[in-house]
Amino acid sequence: MPVEENSNSLQLFDPQIAKAIEDEKRRQQDKLILIASENCVSNAVLQAQGSILTNKYAEGYPGQRYYGGCEYVDTIEELARIRATDLFGVDHANVQPHAGALANLAVYVAVLQTGDSVLGMDRAHGGHLTHGSPVNISGMYYNFYSYGVDPDSGYLDMEEVRRMAKKVSPRLIVAGASAYSREIDFSAFHDIAREVGAYLMVDMAHIAGLIAAGLHSNPAPFADFITSTTHKTLRGPRGGLILCRQQFARAIDKAVFPGIQGGPLMHIVAAKAVAFKEADTEEFRLYQEQVLKNSRALAKEMIEMGFELLTGGTDNHLILVDLRSKNISGQEAESLLDEVGITVNKNAVPFDEESALVTSGIRLGTPSVTSRGMKEKEMETIAQLINDTLESRQDPLAISKIKRTVREMCADHPLYQDIIS
Repeated sequence: MPVEENSNSLQLFDPQIAKAIEDEKRRQQDKLILIASENCVSNAVLQAQGSILTNKYAEGYPGQRYYGGCEYVDTIEELARIRATDLFGVDHANVQPHAGALANLAVYVAVLQTGDSVLGMDRAHGGHLTHGSPVNISGMYYNFYSYGVDPDSGYLDMEEVRRMAKKVSPRLIVAGASAYSREIDFSAFHDIAREVGAYLMVDMAHIAGLIAAGLHSNPAPFADFITSTTHKTLRGPRGGLILCRQQFARAIDKAVFPGIQGGPLMHIVAAKAVAFKEADTEEFRLYQEQVLKNSRALAKEMIEMGFELLTGGTDNHLILVDLRSKNISGQEAESLLDEVGITVNKNAVPFDEESALVTSGIRLGTPSVTSRGMKEKEMETIAQLINDTLESRQDPLAISKIKRTVREMCADHPLYQDIIS
């Protein structure tokens, strides 16, 4: 039976999956998404990702494939690589990693031996799982040490980074964070790495879009390796990216394939290429400027309402809120806000005494709501809605009013035109 006869309509062939997808589309439309690691891609990215390229197996790299029929996907991957190197000003790009976690792992495989010492940001202070957590392969295979933030200011303590680097003599230093709201000084990390004879890897997953738009310092002049996801501020498909100096290009490519992955997902690579092209436009730069304006406006309003923000504000797309002064856990706040249509994630704060499943904070980000056209005025409203939700959690009438306001805001700023109704 021809494929088109068997699955011409997802709704007809698999109504359960079709319904779940429609439900998710409706959830994204009807809720304010404030998760810092999520965004809303363009129709062009969606079209590339949902294309016939999913059928093509392309193990290897352009011009060096292990399968025939790769002439067109070679063109696509070359475009993705060229656009990525041009966008960030680097020598080499590998666009095949399926995720940011695999991009990080590929760098480790390329330059480390099992048991080598590595220095990365403490996950409890805003670092990522793949920066040496003992439950992650990074912490299982390599000897990770951690640096953190100053307990008083909440800022990265670069003197501690230097002290730890001298103490443990790491082969690799990892800079970058998952929940840190201030600009990172890559030059300072570079100086420390050179001082102790270490490689420097920058994980820019959260801030790649800001860097592409020239609104955050670029790690390219300072880092030996740069890793990223493509789906956060960069506003592309879910996936990973590795950038590096030319001297490491062959080792990185070998680490990705055949080291830790098989064939690339060519439909995702195509969507990455589209996203890189979008990121090299004036429209994208203006979008990122609004992301920053919105983040700062949200932070300002929340501070005025008595919320405690780590570092007292933000330089990027996210803010980290310490809820201990509000006598509520991150877990409870996440649940309450989701009930009214505001999606956030619970997040540990530095020196948190709660477990990772409970936490004392929440992380808020503005990329997604900015993609929907919201600006500073809406951020002021969102801050008020968050505050009202947490303070009125025992008042059903107040909660009902907040829900209506959220739905109205979402309706006024539709996500995709086909789910307005």
